[in-house]
Amino acid sequence: MQSATVLSPAKVKNSDLVRVMIVDDSAVVRGLVSRWLSEEDDLLVVEKCSNGKIALDKIADAQPDIVVLDIEMPVMDGLEALPELQKRAPRSKFLMASTLTQRNAEISLKALSLGATDYIAKPEGNRGVTTSEDFRKELIKRIRAIGGKGKRLRAPASANRTEVEKAVPGVISVHGSPGGQAPTTLKSFSLVKPRALVIGSSTGGPQALMTLLAHISPHLNDIPTLITQHMPPTFTKILAQNLARSLDRTVKEGEQGEILQSGHIYVAPGEHHMLVEEREGRVSIVLDDGPQVNYCRPAVDPMSISAAKVFKAGMLNIILTGMGHDGAEGVKAVSAVGGSVIAQDEESSVVWGMPGAAAATGCCSAVLPLNEIGPKTVSLIRGI
Repeated sequence: MQSATVLSPAKVKNSDLVRVMIVDDSAVVRGLVSRWLSEEDDLLVVEKCSNGKIALDKIADAQPDIVVLDIEMPVMDGLEALPELQKRAPRSKFLMASTLTQRNAEISLKALSLGATDYIAKPEGNRGVTTSEDFRKELIKRIRAIGGKGKRLRAPASANRTEVEKAVPGVISVHGSPGGQAPTTLKSFSLVKPRALVIGSSTGGPQALMTLLAHISPHLNDIPTLITQHMPPTFTKILAQNLARSLDRTVKEGEQGEILQSGHIYVAPGEHHMLVEEREGRVSIVLDDGPQVNYCRPAVDPMSISAAKVFKAGMLNIILTGMGHDGAEGVKAVSAVGGSVIAQDEESSVVWGMPGAAAATGCCSAVLPLNEIGPKTVSLIRGI
């Protein structure tokens, strides 16, 4: 039996609030998350359900902007419920919640392929949830970012330069323009054919990566590709495995000291920044488990900045959808050595934080819809 949700009259009348449905088999989790969200002025819990079947019955009337959907539930689990929930509430967005197991990582990425917007790693057990302030903050941040009435979250272009300098000694520091809007002018593309492709992404990234790589994969035989997707351990491994199966190409987590090979795609492993260095003409991977950069590990900035120092004008940097401003400092470094930068545009991004911050630096060669990034990348790689 579901308990009635008590809503503040003032909140009910406010149409600007993000409407949230919580679907979790734990009464403790439902109650705690509901309390967290009720304490936020811009969030409104419109329904709480203990399994996917109950959510199916409630979602049409609740009309949530975002559904926080647990994966493991009795009667009907999150993956089974997702397609039906999407049919009954086509405008709702779905945030999958799961613990950090290999099975749940696989299910979460499957859910993303079926149309879920994002996922969040949930601490183990009720006690883990109740004692995790990090989970509370991350959950609220993601709900705001992807559930906000179609408003894409933007971020300032200025990253924390001190953090980046600590992660990558000798960082090239180039100041860009502040703000969240793309500049009216763009830099020219490098006349040097790319020697490496470096991609950064976060919220909405797995889907964007699959779309982009499916288009460009046949043209990646002559260059290595480096990817940092904000994900925890296990998830990055499953992401690499899924990409490998879909692309029929070598895709793997980067390993310490591994020599880059053309045609291979390397994914930064969870909890490690993935950098590159050149010695005696060979470029190898360096894994760093030092402090977070831009509140992330792995972070895009350390990877892009280190790659810019190695590949210079022969580097192509792509910043895809994601929260925050990670990647903006790397974009400046790439531009400073004559490389090329493409940022995903606002309309096609799930969250226009990272690509918006990149665009605001004034260092991008293009700001394009996702479906145009692939063709442009191919033309650059082919030198046409």
